[in-house]
Order: sequence, then C-alpha cells, then structure tokens
Amino acid sequence: MAESVYKIIEIVGTSAKSWEDAAKNAVETASKSLRELRIAEVSKLDMKIEKGKVVAYRTRVSVSFKYGSDKE
Repeated sequence: MAESVYKIIEIVGTSAKSWEDAAKNAVETASKSLRELRIAEVSKLDMKIEKGKVVAYRTRVSVSFKYGSDKE
C-alpha cells in the first residue's frame, strides 16, 4: 500500500431546505477545487433565524483530501 498524506479542513454549507442539503452543498462545492476528497464529518449543525422563522440550515463539515504532488 502506498503511503499518503491527507489534510483536514473545516467548511460550512448552507441550505434553505435541510442540514443534509447544507452538508451536501459543502462537500460538492469543495470537490470542485480539492482533489481526492476522502471523508466528510459533520461537526456542528445550526440554523439562521429571522423574525422568529428558520431561514437557513448550516452544517459545519470537516473534510479530508489527499495532500501532495500530482506525480503520485
């Protein structure tokens, strides 16, 4: 098995529909600029509230991706 190094970053996704959609938005957006995403871990859920109504769901996600040269 080849040795690899992975970096972990924290991102926040939002959705007007659900926490699940917020997490999906975060991961799918990150995958456009980060290569070889491996794991996504939800670390926090919260909601944005305006005038007593929930207007957005926010999901904080830690994602890991392969870190290193393109020569692998």
